[in-house]
Amino acid sequence: MSEEHRYPCGQCGAELRFAPGVTKLKCGHCGFEQAIAEEDATADAGQNAGPWAKPKPARGPKRFEELPLAQGLSNDLPATASTEVRATKCPNCGAQVQFDGASHSKECPFCASPVVVDTGSERKLKPQAVLPFQLDEKTAHKAMLDWLGSLWFAPNGLLQYTRAGRAMNGVYVPYWTFDAETETDYRGQRGDAYYETRTVTVNVNGRNEQRQEQVRKIRWHNVRGHVARDFDDVLAIAATSLPVNLADHLEPWDLSLLEPYRPDYLAGFQAEGYTVALADGHSTAQAKMERIIEGDIRRDIGGDEQRIDGMDVDWRDETFKHILLPIWMAAYKYNGKSYRFLVNGQTGEVQGERPWSVWKIAFAVLGVAVVAGVGYYLSQNS
Repeated sequence: MSEEHRYPCGQCGAELRFAPGVTKLKCGHCGFEQAIAEEDATADAGQNAGPWAKPKPARGPKRFEELPLAQGLSNDLPATASTEVRATKCPNCGAQVQFDGASHSKECPFCASPVVVDTGSERKLKPQAVLPFQLDEKTAHKAMLDWLGSLWFAPNGLLQYTRAGRAMNGVYVPYWTFDAETETDYRGQRGDAYYETRTVTVNVNGRNEQRQEQVRKIRWHNVRGHVARDFDDVLAIAATSLPVNLADHLEPWDLSLLEPYRPDYLAGFQAEGYTVALADGHSTAQAKMERIIEGDIRRDIGGDEQRIDGMDVDWRDETFKHILLPIWMAAYKYNGKSYRFLVNGQTGEVQGERPWSVWKIAFAVLGVAVVAGVGYYLSQNS
């Protein structure tokens, strides 16, 4: 069964909560602070990983387990790589909501729907690393309000509702990261531009005149070549509860600030379990890598235009990690419709399902029509 972690305040006994921006747990009742002790991540990785793991420096002294992709895809990782968790799928948005301790109900942080879990559990891969929250709820809420206020056609009522609304939920969202070394043979065509002069007939004030103009043409010839690139920490969201376009636009993340996973960073926050299978996450990340490889090929081909007829990618030394990234979330219902807003808990980048005010759009269109009408009237009577 999943292990329960509790953090009682050493001064008053209330629950401690991770304080964004610092490596401390803080009591919201009496203000007592407790530092999060650093762990020897290298020693921990060596103790629990075994020969199947690939420890890799994570930009500095920290090290994280890089798991072999082939073994992950074939479910050939040892039992120490996973743990039992209590979780259930939100009936409204599909989020995998995890439960700690003896609790059996809570509110879904993604859509505010009530969620109840039974006594069952399932086995999930453990996170290797976590990116702790850097922004507190107050800062994230202000960023969301500023973003809403910048939208020209957002309903005023929704902005007022969010100002008076409840606090945002801090959620650690699951992601997969993938590493790979690639060598690619390609074939394609290089296009070099040249210009030809041609004579055309144009009508000027009712009279036909002949003029010369330059016409751009492309001379193509076949090419073959080879490019190589190593990829590190290509992200793929592991949750189906968030629209991919919104989650992708929360990037970039500074993954140099990843910490070896410790439940202390989750104290007072929620964590979603992954609902995107490793194989599906790998397909998403591989498509991202292929787009970058295509850019490498076009640069290697050179010329003014390029065509790629085929590329044979050799994927080597592929590894992956399961990590948690911090996102502040708010779900609001306004005029019978739900709106979700996301704030990157590290950078403050805001994304959301954009609301529209029909009245504002109508008045804007009317205003444009009035201005155009006045302009036409003045031009005819000047």
